[in-house]
Amino acid sequence: MNLRLANAPVSYGVFELGAEAGVDLPGPEQLASMIAAAGYEGIDSGPIGMLGRGQELRDRLARHSLALAGGWVDLPLSDAEAFTAALPGYRDALAFFTEGSDPDRPARPTLADSGSEARRARPGGGPGLSLDPRGWDTLATNVRTAVDLARQAGLEPTFHPHACTYVETPAEIDELLARTDVGLTLDTGHLILGGGDPLTGLRRWADRIDHLHLKDVRRAVLEEAVATGAGMRRVWTGRAFVPLGDGDLDLAAVMELITGGQHTGWLVVEQDVIPQVGDEPDRPQREQVHNRQVLRRWFP
Repeated sequence: MNLRLANAPVSYGVFELGAEAGVDLPGPEQLASMIAAAGYEGIDSGPIGMLGRGQELRDRLARHSLALAGGWVDLPLSDAEAFTAALPGYRDALAFFTEGSDPDRPARPTLADSGSEARRARPGGGPGLSLDPRGWDTLATNVRTAVDLARQAGLEPTFHPHACTYVETPAEIDELLARTDVGLTLDTGHLILGGGDPLTGLRRWADRIDHLHLKDVRRAVLEEAVATGAGMRRVWTGRAFVPLGDGDLDLAAVMELITGGQHTGWLVVEQDVIPQVGDEPDRPQREQVHNRQVLRRWFP
């Protein structure tokens, strides 16, 4: 095993999404400082450019002895015209990863589909919400283009099946993998939300998994969001993702499979949350220190 631990701005409430009214979120320097102080070697990018660009980015990472682990890049993969329009922004994101990537520990552009209004309204998917064959043809063609562009930039992308997108459920993941050669990000929380099981997924896709996002989850919150069609913001504000050991993930079994396999690169701890007015200010850092302590059983 040659895995390294990273954490992500989403653990501190920093998304592309806006914060709740009245909540102040940490800036890039504070985020880097807290993640390093909590004991992680890497940091996920958060919104592209939030950590800086060029020399500013490299200096910030060096100042805190952090490597850039990767970062979220969603693209409208099922819409050919929209995908073409998104390519300039994608190329800029690839330039960002190139600027910040450590050759010994390369950043992984973490691709995902943008989904649709129908999918965003129904976390977990459901009947009538998947792509038809023509839609899959379009998505696969665009994934291959995105992968080729990343490789031309000297980067190896990975694909993140994500809630409220057209690659979410185990069947959709299988379809993506059958149609492309992109590596797979296994995210324990999003896989559960999509109706999968992390242990099954780790075994089933072992030869394609090249990036890992570790979340503990409260299934009751996920199930309520799915049943009511409340959407993903309710999942995040309702704290579906909790400190390691506090949810329903069989953490020991998941970690034994991960550490017993051939995984390399990054294991990114993500505890996606949208902080609320009245939260204790030190709560995010306290929880990420806790998560690092829990993982000392496998990562001393």
